[in-house]
Parts: sequence; C-alpha cells; structure tokens
Amino acid sequence: MDPITGLAAGRIAVGLVSFVSPGLAAKLFLLDSKANPGLPYMSRMFGSREIALGALTLASSGAARVRLIQIGIAIDAGDAFTGVAAASTGATSKKAGILLAVVGGAAVASGIQALQES
Repeated sequence: MDPITGLAAGRIAVGLVSFVSPGLAAKLFLLDSKANPGLPYMSRMFGSREIALGALTLASSGAARVRLIQIGIAIDAGDAFTGVAAASTGATSKKAGILLAVVGGAAVASGIQALQES
C-alpha cells in the first residue's frame, strides 16, 4: 500500500471509530469521557472531518490530491500542537496530551513522506 492510500485509510479508520463509538475513541486516546460530557460531540466532529479528508484523498488525483495531503499535514500539525497545549495546561493528563501530540506528529511525518514519494 502506498503512503497516501495508507494515510487516507488510517484517517477513515480513526474517523469511523471516533464517530461511531466516541467512548472507545476516548479510551484509545486516554481521555476521560465521564469528566468531559461534551467529548462525544467533539469526537464525532473530529471523526467526520477525518472520514471526509480520507475519502476525498482516496477519490482525488494529481494536484488536488497533493493539496489534500498538504491540508491534512496542516490539520495534523494543529492536532499535535493541541496535544502539547492540553498536556501543559492540564486539560488532559500529561500522558494523554503526549499521546495525542505523538499521533498528530506521526501523521504529519506520514503526510510529508507521502508528498515526497508522490
């Protein structure tokens, strides 16, 4: 599987879990859904974004696909920053914030690799 398809499929998979089962997504990302009653709403918003971006990337080609990967890199960089910010402000546990930052950072790295190989 090429990196672009892998990244897009990963987005769709994470998005589906977040959208269909916000409680499971919270557990996977080490977030406390009981302490955050709005978390299912935010999880579904995140999930729908990931599903849409992954599906559009799979359906696109050429310059449009490159632009979608670039958009994904920007979104993932924001997600990584948000993980660091959440850990540093106490919005999440340090462990959860670091996990979220690492996942976002890994997605940025995957996107950059995908661009270099395309």
